[in-house]
Amino acid sequence: MSTYALFELKCDSASGHSLQKEEERMTDPNQHTFFGLGIAPKLLESLERMKFKTPTPIQHKAIPIGIEGKDLMGVAQTGTGKTLAFAIPMVQRLAQSKGIGLVLVPTRELALQVEETVRKVAQPFGMFSAVLIGGASMEEQVRAVRRNPRVIIATPGRLIDHVTIRRSLKLDAVNVLVLDEADRMLDMGFAPQIEEILRYVPRERQTMLFSATMPREIMSMASRHMKLPVNVEVAPSGTTVEKIVQELFIIRKEAKLALLEKVLTQYRGSVLLFIRTKHHASRLSRDLKKMGHSAAEIHSDRSLGQRKAALEGFKVGRFRILVATDIASRGIDVKGIELVINYDLPDDAENYVHRIGRTGRAGMEGRAISFATPDQFGVVTEIQRLIRADIPVAKHPEVQTEEFLLPTRSVHAPAGGGQKRFMGRSFRSRGSRFRRK
Repeated sequence: MSTYALFELKCDSASGHSLQKEEERMTDPNQHTFFGLGIAPKLLESLERMKFKTPTPIQHKAIPIGIEGKDLMGVAQTGTGKTLAFAIPMVQRLAQSKGIGLVLVPTRELALQVEETVRKVAQPFGMFSAVLIGGASMEEQVRAVRRNPRVIIATPGRLIDHVTIRRSLKLDAVNVLVLDEADRMLDMGFAPQIEEILRYVPRERQTMLFSATMPREIMSMASRHMKLPVNVEVAPSGTTVEKIVQELFIIRKEAKLALLEKVLTQYRGSVLLFIRTKHHASRLSRDLKKMGHSAAEIHSDRSLGQRKAALEGFKVGRFRILVATDIASRGIDVKGIELVINYDLPDDAENYVHRIGRTGRAGMEGRAISFATPDQFGVVTEIQRLIRADIPVAKHPEVQTEEFLLPTRSVHAPAGGGQKRFMGRSFRSRGSRFRRK
């Protein structure tokens, strides 16, 4: 059997997670509390102070495995408490050893939010944590590292700066490694940086990966860096939160702003609005202010201080609307967001899942509205294939909506119909929902 074989939770009898034990756990009367998961009393007290009483499914399944020191891959919808699912095992294991924990995340905002949770969990143990992210003072971070933090939360680029350029940090004491939003961390953008970081991290360590989407190629890549990882999947990769109502408007690009104005008068709560580029985010933010809305923007051209101010203002209600690029699709944990609007559809279908997961968090209801142009049939098809559901197409009585332009049959396709091509991909004819009238 390969050292890097990937096991499903129900099949991992070698690690003690047999079907019988899993069935016993799921029928345990304590399954609706944190008791019985192997959590130390001191941590249970921390959870009580944080007012966490009932573990989410991913917490219930992942925490015991993490506490045992097993490598694991956790897949669950956004907003289901994945941070606690790795923070509790990590802190408990660090309390029993002399090593440090390293959490790698793709964005600055996510790093700050993860640190906030880790700090609360680790506080009773006297553990200090440090955040190493771009856009913040390097000197302050060097001072933080000199305080010998037990947990480091970092974005890959800044961590490499500390390790290889400043030489202010060594990773030879890391015994727990976490990759949050692992699909993003292991894609083509971050993969080389992750590979470089792993050269400085001991091979003998516990590795935990968490994400809402985990494509097979990413799982295969990740398993090469793990030892007999247990796959904890409480929902298939790409599954959206059940309580999110989704709608799709097919609209010409030039009519989007008019439709947006109508939608914003229909809903009164907080709105997270996603757009493709930072240039358009700034322009749309100005347009919203002209309409009389309180709006802020968050994207890579904004300084860390500006991004913090925008996010904090959004949390406390100073700004009703936050206009964001995909930098925020994985870095915002704000309770009570009423509506997510995809003003532009994402380039990557998996980002759709992460975007709309910013609403409907922690068991609350939410709504997601997406604008698609008539030529984006292929993009919508990819999203629906990933989430395994059709997104209902809506119309607005005051704004003219369109129909999808179905892909024309390739000249190489059989005359009888069947497979068609669109935007370089092949698709089969769909039902009447996408058929022109």
